[in-house]
Amino acid sequence: MVGNVDDEGKKLVKTAFDCLSAALSMVKPGTLYRDLGTAIHKVASANKCSVVRTYCGHGIGSLFHTAPNVPHYHKNKAKGVMRPGHVFTVEPMINLGTPGDTTWGDNWTAVTSDGKRSAQFEHTVLVTKTGCEILTMRENEPIMCWDPDLVQR
Repeated sequence: MVGNVDDEGKKLVKTAFDCLSAALSMVKPGTLYRDLGTAIHKVASANKCSVVRTYCGHGIGSLFHTAPNVPHYHKNKAKGVMRPGHVFTVEPMINLGTPGDTTWGDNWTAVTSDGKRSAQFEHTVLVTKTGCEILTMRENEPIMCWDPDLVQR
């Protein structure tokens, strides 16, 4: 967060972090990819936020954006079961208002359709035999432990 962020903004950022944390806690062999969306949805809804449906997590392999697709919303139809060796991203976008978004003419910038704020955290994970390894974790930082001092600039 940059500057003086109001309580609603702080709650949004914490909710986005908690959504990612809830999803990552489920990553292990045998988990259905679609179930991550339900976990994310529950956390977002409990905090009166919505989940963008346009974008999803994705596999990382010889191609950057590849299978599996990892939707972040409830009742998605994603196929697949996690197995050791799978590498993918989890990157839910959490909105204060509606889940709708619009892409600007530069074909890159995404904004909420209702003009309200959005927040996102993202990690790339490797499914291991017993759970997962967060490949994008910062050095010397606790795994998915909320610390407001680390996000305030």
